Amino acid sequence: MTRREFTLGAVAAAAARAAAPLGFRLTDITAAAGIAFQHNSGAFGAKYLPETMAPGCAFFDYDGDGWLDILLVNGMDWPGHKRQRSTMKLYRNNRNGTFTDVTERAGLAVEMYGMGVAIADYNNDGFPDILVTAVGQNRLFQNDGRGRFLDVTEKAGLGGRQAFSTSAAWFDFDRDGLLDLVVCNYVKWSPEHDVFCSLDGKKKSYCTPEAYHGETCWMFRNRGNGTFEDVTAKSGIFDTSSKSLGVALVDYDRDGWADLLIANDTQPNKLYRNLRNGTFEDVAVRAGVAFSEDGKARAGMGVDVGDFDNSGASGIVITNFDNEMMALYKLARDGTYKDVAYKSGVGTASINSLGFGCAFVDVNLDGYLDLLAANGHIDETVRHIHGNVGYAQAPHLFLNDGKGGFHDVAALAGGGFAAPKVARGLAYGDFDRDGDVDILLTTNQGPAYLYRNDVTPGYRSLRVRLIGTKSNRDAIGAVVRVTTPDGTQSRMVKTGSSYLSQSEPTLTFGLARRDRADRVAIEWPSGGVQGFEGVAVGAYECVEGGRLSAKNP
Repeated sequence: MTRREFTLGAVAAAAARAAAPLGFRLTDITAAAGIAFQHNSGAFGAKYLPETMAPGCAFFDYDGDGWLDILLVNGMDWPGHKRQRSTMKLYRNNRNGTFTDVTERAGLAVEMYGMGVAIADYNNDGFPDILVTAVGQNRLFQNDGRGRFLDVTEKAGLGGRQAFSTSAAWFDFDRDGLLDLVVCNYVKWSPEHDVFCSLDGKKKSYCTPEAYHGETCWMFRNRGNGTFEDVTAKSGIFDTSSKSLGVALVDYDRDGWADLLIANDTQPNKLYRNLRNGTFEDVAVRAGVAFSEDGKARAGMGVDVGDFDNSGASGIVITNFDNEMMALYKLARDGTYKDVAYKSGVGTASINSLGFGCAFVDVNLDGYLDLLAANGHIDETVRHIHGNVGYAQAPHLFLNDGKGGFHDVAALAGGGFAAPKVARGLAYGDFDRDGDVDILLTTNQGPAYLYRNDVTPGYRSLRVRLIGTKSNRDAIGAVVRVTTPDGTQSRMVKTGSSYLSQSEPTLTFGLARRDRADRVAIEWPSGGVQGFEGVAVGAYECVEGGRLSAKNP
């Protein structure tokens, strides 16, 4: 062990000892880890709508060494107003708590007005590929397996489409073992068709989405030969009234086929039920997630899905505009969702927040999914309009009490986590392989933040990585259920979720102080089911149809 590794270990141990009151403690290690990033919105005074919205971020293992790397999406200067060169950033994990910027050598130093990112192994070759959404042309970067990415946008049939794209997700909607793609689009906007909006009739301000027409999301079917077919109309999701910002996978009817949940801004949310024949039906109104409890379309931004009450059914969180509160939906016995935000404590605590990225994640490894939300307003002049709302806002970190209640402990989490930020993207992943989940945040026209999580000593986790053979290689859409004497937790392997961002695909189950799970059950996207008994805490890998193999940290 090197002196540096020993020092880092001592620091982590000290932080873990300090975690006892909440069960965890966060430490801002951004600078120490070597993450030096500044988002460029391109703002020069024209108040262009996209300037308020980005960027996204991702945790993923691009080089297959078993350690999570970091991707940060970036914008660029607008044509005619060039001041600097800015690109996305890829940081390689050095396995000692630090990262190295490898953007240039990886072939990703590409200028584009980037918004979000969705990562998956779409060609089943064992290496994760990157889709970056943008204002203009989205880009698909294929991982060559040797540390470089190749721009295959045109070759894959995704070129020639100009839009204001936002979140995206990879998923196998027809269960043929190949990952398909859904891309959210916001509104019809371009610099040439920018609308003048003003609060006083003189000075330009950022427009609300009502100033622009909506745009349809896109659906692309993977042909299996490196190309994609546009099935937007054929699939039934074509809808130009939507103004979509967030997308999440959910098996709403629990039939083993992934459905799509899309958060819309000032328009009804969409829940596209997979009809298992290549088409989808919007059941959002019937399911109770299209509108607020008083029948209004809210300004939906981010979205995530998770079994937060360990009932076996996935709940839903959607972040909204300030004075709208977050939505927290629980599936009722009649098959509809009920918004329990107010009852749970999430609603009151989030009423003055403008939320973007969000995630269900078991921060303290007690066996219940907690809730994270990145907040920040879109206009720096907001204090002159709403006295109780700020431009930079504190994130939320709601601890789940296991009894239906959530309590915001962001101010107690440490590391300056609760400091106000103009936050947008949010992702999670265990970058230091200590068994708990760490947090990545991005800010608009600002830095990124990396928070290391240190859980109270003695609290343990079971981490499961799946590899599909009949299913897509990433096993996206698979559901894993872990049973202990405390109950059963369930998680889905997914892409998308949050806002413009991508979290790690490995699943983390908190087991509190238990040293093993009684049973681990896997439901593969292909329809296959496997079960394993008496699984000890630690990290595991399962190849479809094979055994659950322990992986050394």
